[in-house]
Amino acid sequence: VALPVLIASILYPPLRYLFVAIAVAAIVVALYEFWFLAKRVGAKPDIVVGYAATAAILVAFFYNVPEWLIVIVPALVVAALAAEMLRGAPFDKMILSVGSTVLGVLYVALLGGHLIALRTGFAESVTPDSYSVSTHLLSFFFLVLMGSDTGAYYAGRLLGRHKLAPTVSPGKTWEGAVGGMLASLLMAALAHYWFFPELPLRAALVLAAVMNVLGVVGDLTESALKRGANAKDAASILPGHGGFLDRLDSLLFNAPLIYYFALYYWR
Repeated sequence: VALPVLIASILYPPLRYLFVAIAVAAIVVALYEFWFLAKRVGAKPDIVVGYAATAAILVAFFYNVPEWLIVIVPALVVAALAAEMLRGAPFDKMILSVGSTVLGVLYVALLGGHLIALRTGFAESVTPDSYSVSTHLLSFFFLVLMGSDTGAYYAGRLLGRHKLAPTVSPGKTWEGAVGGMLASLLMAALAHYWFFPELPLRAALVLAAVMNVLGVVGDLTESALKRGANAKDAASILPGHGGFLDRLDSLLFNAPLIYYFALYYWR
C-alpha cells in the first residue's frame, strides 16, 4: 500500500519533502521499536534525550550540514549520562540504559538520516532527462535492495540447503545469499541501462555488490538484536513484515554508503 507513495516521493521532485516526511516517520517509529527491544532486556532508555538528539541529527541531515554532528553526538553522550545520573539510584542498570539510548540514536537516526541528506542535498538536475541525482540514486538504492531481498527469498525457498548463520537467523541460507547477490547485480545492470546511464556499469555493479553484503550484515545484526531480546519481530505494525525496524535493517547499513558514494562521485 505504501510503495506507490514512496515511489512517487522519489520520482516526482516537488514531492521530495514527502520522502523526508516518510523517512522521518519511519526513523521515529523504528527508534521506538529499538528501545522497546532494549526494555525487554532491562534497559531504561531516556526517550526524551534520545528523540531530542534524533531531531537535531535529522535537521542537520535535512540542511546538509554534517559538521553539526561533531557537536550533536558528544552532546547526546553527555546528556544521556547526565540524565541517567539525575534519575538517582539504583545505578546497576546505568551502563545498559545509557548504552541503549545512545546506540538507538546512532543506529537508527544517524545511519538512516543519510537518506534524508541524499534526497535534499542532491536535488539539482544534472542528468539529461531533468531528473535529479537523488532521484536516480534513491531509485537505484531501493531497486537493488528490494531485488536482493526478493532474490534471496525465492532462491532460499527453492534451493536453500546450507545455513548461513543458524545461531542468528536459521531461515537464511548460502543459496539464498547467492540468489540475493545475483538479483542485486541484475537490478544494478537494469538501472544502468534503464534510467541511470550516468552511473558506469562497473561502478553500479561494484556498488550493488557492496550494498548486498551490507544488507545481509544489517539483516543478521537486527536478527541478533531481536534474538537477544527474545522477540520474533521488533513490532507488529506492518502485517506480515513485523515492525519498521524489521524493514529498515538492510537500509540502515547501506544509507551512509549510498550517500558518501554520491558525495564522492558527484561533488
